[in-house]
Amino acid sequence: MKKIRSKFRKSIAYLTRGGLKQLFGRIDQLRIKKGVDELGLEKFIHHCALMAAGSGVITGAGGMATMAIGVPLDLINLITQQFRVTMAISYYNTGSYKLQYDDFIKIIAASLHVDAGMAVTKNVMEQIGEKLILNIGTKTAERIVPIVGAVIGGTVNYLFIKRVANSLLNTGTATA
Repeated sequence: MKKIRSKFRKSIAYLTRGGLKQLFGRIDQLRIKKGVDELGLEKFIHHCALMAAGSGVITGAGGMATMAIGVPLDLINLITQQFRVTMAISYYNTGSYKLQYDDFIKIIAASLHVDAGMAVTKNVMEQIGEKLILNIGTKTAERIVPIVGAVIGGTVNYLFIKRVANSLLNTGTATA
């Protein structure tokens, strides 16, 4: 149990020390705009959910054997897809596809019910990192059984991204 807590704290520390900003920086916002323009918002969200499902299937396919490497990669992919969906909905709502990192983090904070106030502080970043990992990481144990874990992993990831999208659409938090 101590080992799990230690890994959890290290993951939060990584995310708050620049991991989220690094993921944000690697996302091509113009491609998201083009994707929404070409596919429409619903199909773009579906595409992101399928991308998330893919990593869930791969992570769960081998049970414990693939989880050691698969879970961190799955976590990164899920956060990336959540970011892409958030950016797509923000673009759809505002007409602007170019988001600054601090504005984007405020949207993510609002969607996770973290009070970001006017400034994005280390404490806010820690809360965001903690909530992201808790929301995503709670489904990891269900993927231990090979083959069944693939179905569970893919389904859980797909539904996670769809729920994120629905939450953003229903609450109107994806506006900068």
